[in-house]
Amino acid sequence: METLETIRRLWEHAVWADEKLVQALDRSDGLPTNFVTELAHIVGAHELWLARLEKRTPRAEVWPDDSLDQIVGLFNETRESYADYLASLTTEALDTKVAYTNSAGQDFESSVGDILVHVALHGQYHRGKVNLMLRTAGLEPAPTDYIAFVRGAPAATRKRRG
Repeated sequence: METLETIRRLWEHAVWADEKLVQALDRSDGLPTNFVTELAHIVGAHELWLARLEKRTPRAEVWPDDSLDQIVGLFNETRESYADYLASLTTEALDTKVAYTNSAGQDFESSVGDILVHVALHGQYHRGKVNLMLRTAGLEPAPTDYIAFVRGAPAATRKRRG
């Protein structure tokens, strides 16, 4: 179903989008902790899924309770680890099943391809939540749409009335 090229491209977008979000949070002083908590979850979940793929112990919790600087450090480590993982991944390996236990203690088995697509979509969901929080607080959201990544320019916005 998934192609390796598409999955690698989705990961490139995820890294780019996370960097945009970090920049937006970094330039906003005095953020409520829930802003950083959402970003931390994106990075923590990326790390958890990669640990499952690599059959190792995760380097962080799925909801890390860390500062923005600590989260950026984990983001950088995880970004490098995913780059290495994806560089060595083969098309045939996308169908390999990975057994894991979720945070509720339930056992599942998913394909490598499905896990990697999930990681990309899950991150975008939480980026949207952070952007909504930024906008609600009167701050500038980060343009993290895939098309903005592809174009190298932010997506269009709606015209202001009045």
